[in-house]
Amino acid sequence: AKVQNKATKQTPVTNGESACDDKTREVRLRWSEHVQWRDSGGKNEELEAEKKNLTDQIQNMTTSWNELNVSRAQWSIDAYCPKINNNRECKICQDGWLSFQSGCYAINNPEPSEQKTWEGARDDCIGKISDLAVVNNETEKSYISNNSWSSSGIKGYWIGLRVEDGNWKWMDGRNLTNSAWIPGSPTDGQCAISVTNQGFKSVNCSQQNRWICKKKALTL
Repeated sequence: AKVQNKATKQTPVTNGESACDDKTREVRLRWSEHVQWRDSGGKNEELEAEKKNLTDQIQNMTTSWNELNVSRAQWSIDAYCPKINNNRECKICQDGWLSFQSGCYAINNPEPSEQKTWEGARDDCIGKISDLAVVNNETEKSYISNNSWSSSGIKGYWIGLRVEDGNWKWMDGRNLTNSAWIPGSPTDGQCAISVTNQGFKSVNCSQQNRWICKKKALTL
């Protein structure tokens, strides 16, 4: 039976982390300017005031970062160990994700009007704290293929494999070592899809397709 993936909720701390990173860069820049100005003979009183201001900002950022870490931890607990009748039951994968070997997989199969390019699909996976699926062996390849359901108008499912500088490369940085997995010469601008009973195929990365996300399973 066809399964509609429900793993669409993003972690609530992503935007907060980005804001903290931006603030950190701003404070470091201002501190560098502060040191340069001090060395050029600026007034001591103004330097001390600026130093106190920067110190207060760093302390506030540290507090915010700690709060973000707590939020992340709570999100992980709620995602993998939901509370049911006041009891928590932990699972190796979140609701809406399939477990296989040491990974969790989100099979994203929206209607054709909501399908994505390879880049768009990867952005969606990253928003779910995962990435497009990287396949490590023949067994996993068969699993991915078996979950690449065929249907009218569906060409395949994006996976984490594309051509970079004339070579097929996985999103974990490794080159594709088994060239038999995708026939033909690699061409820049091409990405891989998984098609039911047909294995992997090379198509233009701008095509609209469904996609498969993958993340590590929780170790219990």
